[in-house]
Amino acid sequence: MIHNKTRLWVLLAAFAAAPAFAQNIAVVNGTPIPKSRADALIGQLVKQGQQDSPQLQQAVRDELINREILMQEAAREGIPTRADVKAQVAVAQQTVVLRALIEDFVKKNTPSDADVKARYDELVKQVGGNELHLHHILVDNEQQAKDIIAKIKGGAKFEDLAKQYSKDPGSAKNGGDLDWSNPSAYVPEFAQAAEKLQKGQMTQEPVHTQFGWHIIRLDDSRPVTPPPLDQVKQQIVQQMQQEKLQSFEQNLRAQAKIQ
Repeated sequence: MIHNKTRLWVLLAAFAAAPAFAQNIAVVNGTPIPKSRADALIGQLVKQGQQDSPQLQQAVRDELINREILMQEAAREGIPTRADVKAQVAVAQQTVVLRALIEDFVKKNTPSDADVKARYDELVKQVGGNELHLHHILVDNEQQAKDIIAKIKGGAKFEDLAKQYSKDPGSAKNGGDLDWSNPSAYVPEFAQAAEKLQKGQMTQEPVHTQFGWHIIRLDDSRPVTPPPLDQVKQQIVQQMQQEKLQSFEQNLRAQAKIQ
């Protein structure tokens, strides 16, 4: 009878301990590894593109067990109490907390569809106008540029001279072709000279910029066609959230007492 009672108490104790044990993925030398820690690591890996699976969960369990074994050894050697280690731990902890703060702020400050559409319309106005299809030849000095202009006027092919003389590594091999681009993508002196050209015209004098001396030819122009809102909506949302976050940080700093 005494034996039966003892067995009953053992069973009851096992059932009582089961929920607590289920919250741990392992116990290493008496130290439990909580399931929440494994869930956090799995969540990070899934965000990085890995697929949650039994294999991933087992790999995470093994990794956390290894970490716990090493942490216990580090504790025996007194490493966690070292001043340099404590300082780094404080920085890491701060980073985790601040990341959570920023994530919460971003979630709470997602712009409305109307706000996104208004910003899109504003951006469309800013990039309005024409984009240009240009060729250019870049050389180191003005006289060489003038000589090349003379050769082109004499019948030499612009593309051949670009391949031979141009110092622009990106376009020289393509005969000086810069493809289609908005003038705002170029330095001001280059853009101003290009916008004055008519289709098929070449600059009659070398154009000086910080990169050297240019001969520019306008091949064609066309109205800028902005991408549809759906294609750039996410980038606009991120930009607006970033602006709100910067304003949030600046306001907090302005209110802080810094000595």
